[in-house]
Amino acid sequence: MTSLIELRNLTKDYGSFRALDAVNLVVDTGITGLLGPNGAGKSTLIKVLLGLVRVTSGQGHVLGHDVTTESAAIRAKVGYMPEDDCYMHGSTGIESVQVAARLSCLPRTEALRRGHEILDFCGIDQERYRKVETYSTGMRQKLRFAMAIVHDPELLILDEPTSGLDPEEREAMLNRISILSEKFGKSVILCTHILPDVRVVCDAVTILAAGKIRLSASLSKLLKSPAPSINIEFSGDGEKLADALQSCGLSTEVQHAGILQVVGEATEVSEQFWRCVDECGIAVRNMTPSQSSLEEVFLKSVRENRDADS
Repeated sequence: MTSLIELRNLTKDYGSFRALDAVNLVVDTGITGLLGPNGAGKSTLIKVLLGLVRVTSGQGHVLGHDVTTESAAIRAKVGYMPEDDCYMHGSTGIESVQVAARLSCLPRTEALRRGHEILDFCGIDQERYRKVETYSTGMRQKLRFAMAIVHDPELLILDEPTSGLDPEEREAMLNRISILSEKFGKSVILCTHILPDVRVVCDAVTILAAGKIRLSASLSKLLKSPAPSINIEFSGDGEKLADALQSCGLSTEVQHAGILQVVGEATEVSEQFWRCVDECGIAVRNMTPSQSSLEEVFLKSVRENRDADS
């Protein structure tokens, strides 16, 4: 198997409504952000990947298994964290995680041991012995995450895992996701509306809108600026440095006090830039390549394709 997920011309209709329209998608290992506006078809796509709905046409494989004929084999290897609550009323946190492990065929004692181990990892301490209906929103998020990973799946599908978390817990959740990927080799599909989360943990991004794949690429490729430039933080006379750089044929612009933008790749402008800096007696504090905003990439992708469909 060369790819984690492979979908070819996959279509799903609900009556006269087309939720997925000839989707072609290849997802490799790592952490992939699944983005899209409300009603884009993300939930339907997740259900298809889990084998929970029958496709209208097309083909799909998850972890080498056919989504139309091997749904049980897929779900045995996938951990799914839904956006909505999925606990049994009256159960404690540890009981909920133990049941999730038992449903994945772990023996009772091993399921209990594994449940405690996972709750430790998720930061649920003595609260594990409380009834789940007494949990806060953030606690329920962590519990759903624990239930999704207790059976040690190869692939995780996480639907809005940081929704409702405070900044500290949100950072902790993203750190757990990174650890699972980097240390334990888990692949993750991260479905979220929180774009900063995508920038923090994702290797690749797929954007879905109106049931169609609008864009799918590595995050580094998406964020690469179409017009390469370097942002320079400096101390000294910015206008003097800008004039010197322009006299050398470099296009520059003073963004604001202490920030100068030089157009071009770093390798192309380096020699002339440092010569001018030395001549002007400027102290450079930081140099960073310019990047596109993920928000801009997302909105541009959705809007351009919306216009093309209209």
